[in-house]
Amino acid sequence: MEYVRLGSTGLKVSRLCLGTMTYGTPVWRPWVLDEPASRPFIKRALEHGINFFDTADMYSQGVSEEVVGRALRDMTSRHEVVIATKVFYPVAEHPNGRGLSRKHIVEAIDGSLRRLGTDFVDLYQIHRFDPETPIEETLEALHDVVKAGKARYIGASSMYAWQFAKMLHTQQRRGWARFVSMQNHYNLVYREEEREMIPLCLDEGIGLIPWSPLARGFLAGNRRRGRTDATPRDQHDEYGHTLYYTDADHDVADRVVEVAGARGVLPIQVALAWVLRQPGVTAPIIGASKVEQLDQLVAGLGVRLSEEEAQAVEAPYRPHRVLGH
Repeated sequence: MEYVRLGSTGLKVSRLCLGTMTYGTPVWRPWVLDEPASRPFIKRALEHGINFFDTADMYSQGVSEEVVGRALRDMTSRHEVVIATKVFYPVAEHPNGRGLSRKHIVEAIDGSLRRLGTDFVDLYQIHRFDPETPIEETLEALHDVVKAGKARYIGASSMYAWQFAKMLHTQQRRGWARFVSMQNHYNLVYREEEREMIPLCLDEGIGLIPWSPLARGFLAGNRRRGRTDATPRDQHDEYGHTLYYTDADHDVADRVVEVAGARGVLPIQVALAWVLRQPGVTAPIIGASKVEQLDQLVAGLGVRLSEEEAQAVEAPYRPHRVLGH
């Protein structure tokens, strides 16, 4: 496993980050694995040298944090891993139970730490932009979380580049803790981030940790036009169905299969190799519902695309409207 700096920081993270939305309770989503079924994935990730784990308070309504926290406490030393979680979406339904107000952030970080069973998280991320809260309120609250020792670094997730630029400028002007990472929606069938967000992050030294680098499995080579039943998650993923599945998306997926076949590797390995070769990408956030998928993705770190192969898988792409914010 290769370890790289997260953006401009000195923090070293594995080249892959294990996303843990799949681990928690199927009560939340039918495709989510319960705790006994989830623990082998965290164990295997550690065996592969993955030290970077991403969760969120809203995953399984807090149960994902509990499952991840217990597994990491049982299987490794706290200081050997980098734990990331997120705030914005509700865990409890009440008027102040969501968003990026000072009240919600201060209460949410304490809730996440309690569920994770740790005194601090390494990376605390805003899950989305909150248009209802002044950015100064949000950013000062996040600064206070860092200064209280409850988070080592802070990061952001999907939003418009102008919103992120405004937040970065405000942090610099006020001397507050600065975002070090952007968890954005980026893969071979959704490349709109290349227009503004990625150039901004490259210029500002922000590390990219893309979510859905395999397009929620769409690039696995098992999707069929006109159908959404390839996997249990595919059958129930109404949100995912709004992101992909256009004819052009299928054209990209078909080209990935062609290139993979010619190389003698898996489509998911080609899709991952493409993301990893993009400027500024630190650690794509991968998910797995079968242990062999995790093994295959780690093995895929050894796949390097030629310029001709990269151009081949990029060629069928067609622009999208903004998706994932």
